[in-house]
Amino acid sequence: MVAAQHEKSSRDRVLAAARDLFNSHGFHQTSMAELASAAQVSVGQIYRLFKGKEDIIEAIVHADADQWAEDVDILRKQLDSGELSIDDTFEQLMLHVIDEKDEALSFDILAESFRNPTVGEMIGTMCGRFRDDIRDFACAANPELSGEALDGAEEMILACMFGLGHRSLSRPNLSPEASARRAAQMIVAGLKAVR
Repeated sequence: MVAAQHEKSSRDRVLAAARDLFNSHGFHQTSMAELASAAQVSVGQIYRLFKGKEDIIEAIVHADADQWAEDVDILRKQLDSGELSIDDTFEQLMLHVIDEKDEALSFDILAESFRNPTVGEMIGTMCGRFRDDIRDFACAANPELSGEALDGAEEMILACMFGLGHRSLSRPNLSPEASARRAAQMIVAGLKAVR
């Protein structure tokens, strides 16, 4: 039991250190020695826990996707119970993607997904997990959406999420909260206008 807890603690430290180092230095620029030092484990311990940096990226993506799924499920329940309006739901969804603290890491993972088919597949799978929820939210705004219009709504919402998730480079004028609120208003208005 103690060994399993120590392994989990080491794994968590490696993932936290990797998140910080990959965010500040980049995936390829971070050496395993730097990662081991930051995580306070040996390089050998990292290789006992992960096959390599790609496995670490995979673990980060899976953890983030699992957290996203939990957060979206909470939004869905709040919408279904009437606790949140559809405007509030989209505002919370957009605010969730505006996370400037991990923006560089996100860019690095996305760039790696174009070079590395395994990472690309993980990103595609992660997005696939949210497509049903996005479609349900779109239909909550406009129950008449179906077919190509619903497919288009799904793509537009995903594009907004990706764009807002990487907005700091564009030097935005609005605060994250104002951006999320205005984006949600425009998304819902656009969805309602589709016939």
